[in-house]
Amino acid sequence: MVITDIHTWLGAHAHMVDSTDPAATGRDLDSLLAGLDSATVVGLGESTRFSRQTFGVRERVFRALVHRHGFRALAIQDSAQSGARWDRFVTTGVSDPETVLSDAWRPWRTEETVAALQWIRAYNRTHPNDPVRIFGVQPVHAEPSDYDTVLTSLRDTAPEQVAAIDAHLAPIRTAHQVDEHVQRYRGVHPGRPFVEHARDALALLEALPDTPERATALIHARLIRDFHQYSVAGQGSFARDERPEAETVIEWQRTTGAKIVYWDGLAHTTSARITMESAEFRGVGSHLREHFGDRYISVAIGFHHGNLGVAVAPDPLPDLVDATLGALDLPAYYVDLHADAPESVRRWLTAPAKARTISGVYDPAAEAAAHIRVQSLAAAFDVLIHVRETTPVRWLPQVSG
Repeated sequence: MVITDIHTWLGAHAHMVDSTDPAATGRDLDSLLAGLDSATVVGLGESTRFSRQTFGVRERVFRALVHRHGFRALAIQDSAQSGARWDRFVTTGVSDPETVLSDAWRPWRTEETVAALQWIRAYNRTHPNDPVRIFGVQPVHAEPSDYDTVLTSLRDTAPEQVAAIDAHLAPIRTAHQVDEHVQRYRGVHPGRPFVEHARDALALLEALPDTPERATALIHARLIRDFHQYSVAGQGSFARDERPEAETVIEWQRTTGAKIVYWDGLAHTTSARITMESAEFRGVGSHLREHFGDRYISVAIGFHHGNLGVAVAPDPLPDLVDATLGALDLPAYYVDLHADAPESVRRWLTAPAKARTISGVYDPAAEAAAHIRVQSLAAAFDVLIHVRETTPVRWLPQVSG
């Protein structure tokens, strides 16, 4: 029977890995690292951003790549200015991780990320001439300070418009704490689409007399409009053109020559086109595979069940690859999808597959929708890491779980 062949093959090729401690040392990653040695860029993609264990094993692999294979850059799913703040801290020690993360994308605002930044800073202190750098893959976009700048710019030159513009900005700045589409899911959204508020605030500014203060306010108001227009809620879908983010990674590598680790969700790090909900799109990883060929390696990190803080995820549905991987009752392991396999297993590896993905709008009652679809498991990912049970990340004090 094919499923028996798959379980037998997994049992023969599974390598145990410690997912509980990012600082753990040992030889359990040797086989995985040997396969990553030839890569120029390694995508480490999680199936959820709420798991302490998936983050932990990702950081372990990152640290090992830095130590053993000379990787010297970390690309993160965040804006250019947020990445620059991360980089400034790890290269100069300016500020502290909690302050650096205060305006970062919400999923990064955890104690786990703080520990990762502290480790990179410690590494750079002892390797000042060969540091690890960090950059955000997204362009500059609006942050909470932009809303303040808009209002401050008008207080002297157009004080009569401050209240009207703030009435549009106040409700929508909350998206920097909880994404708009998550607010809708939780039933706490104020109602009107945030991009409409952003456009109305911009229109009020454009109607004002031309002054230097208005010009400053317009720059920031346009960033705010674009932020909401291109958000998941603004676009009505998770799908978007991710080629620009890939080009950022490619340009960094071209300019610096550094080997790069890319941290993101596995929907973005996959090497192949995916379908998520009803949308089909190409993630950053697919563009990186197109550019780098087999020098881009995609590692997917998933889990079987456990507490995510936002919800408790049950055992995966039987048609998910996570359920098949869970047939091995191991705390955590990885498997190379390009290892030798009998024809029955090879058919499974090259067939369409579903992989669990859990975002901020996850509902265990709607588990059947919490996945991405790929046309071939082995074309989408080179390595799978499977964690048996998960516990929640630890949010920083200013972030609610």
